[in-house]
Amino acid sequence: MCNSTIVTEFLLTAFSDVWEIRVLYAMLFLLMYVATLTGNFIIVTVVTIDQSLHTPMYFFIRNLSVLDIIYISVTVPKACVIFLLNNRVISKVGCAAQIFLVFLCASAELVILSIMAHDRYVAICQPLHYHVIMSPRVCVLLTLASVISGLVYAGVHTGNTFRLSFCRSNVIHQFFCDIPSLLKLSCSDTLGNEIAIFASTIILGGGCFAFITMSYIHIFSTVLKLPTRGERGKAFSTCIPHIIIVFLFISSGATVYLRTSSNSFPIEDLIMSVLYSTVPPLLNPIIYSLRNKQIKEAIRRIMRTVTQFKKL
Repeated sequence: MCNSTIVTEFLLTAFSDVWEIRVLYAMLFLLMYVATLTGNFIIVTVVTIDQSLHTPMYFFIRNLSVLDIIYISVTVPKACVIFLLNNRVISKVGCAAQIFLVFLCASAELVILSIMAHDRYVAICQPLHYHVIMSPRVCVLLTLASVISGLVYAGVHTGNTFRLSFCRSNVIHQFFCDIPSLLKLSCSDTLGNEIAIFASTIILGGGCFAFITMSYIHIFSTVLKLPTRGERGKAFSTCIPHIIIVFLFISSGATVYLRTSSNSFPIEDLIMSVLYSTVPPLLNPIIYSLRNKQIKEAIRRIMRTVTQFKKL
């Protein structure tokens, strides 16, 4: 047997050894975190309270907001601790929990985004059958399917990763635990893991992106037939940001997970990881809800009710 030390804990990356730069990173991450929590909590609260928003579209938007809250909370608070306190240590169990939750939220979010695209397709292209196709029972079953598929996806990849032996360096060149960075530290054969990640990323990410793209192609073909330019402009202004954020989410994640561990570069992986782990949860509430007229009106109604209650 070769002389080696079995890794029981890992060291995450602090981005910089300079205290002032780490404080700057911590402030940026905290601002993004607070903005993300605020926007998504507003959506969850407003959609839950306001009866006029109890429709399939807002049901899925609320589910997306819940996923975004969990998704960004898995990585950013720990990153801020690393930046401010230089406490880079994460246990093997903690690392596994991070990977599981990140994969669960990311995969479930992709499925939810696909369901939302289908919901818009049915609403615009098949309006007469909308309430039959997107019934409350169907919406609940679709949400359960997204969560269950996320649990299976996360469980398979987490278990497949931590059956490996880690006996090299314990330094992860990332601000949170992710599989590509861990595979570089393994002294086991990782070819099977890389093939599984590549195949599942193509199937899930590529499949969801293709489904969303096809849905919006049908939507655009219907919208172009609308008689007034104002209606067409409104539809395009809503759909195009959705496609952009989905493309950013999938492309940044695929850039990290589709490359083999030998061909990846730590700096590029760091940048791409920031994009797919923090930017979509930050932008989703703005793109999907806070620009929405109905959401704004619901917020105003709730604020008026709260103000009147305080006067009493």
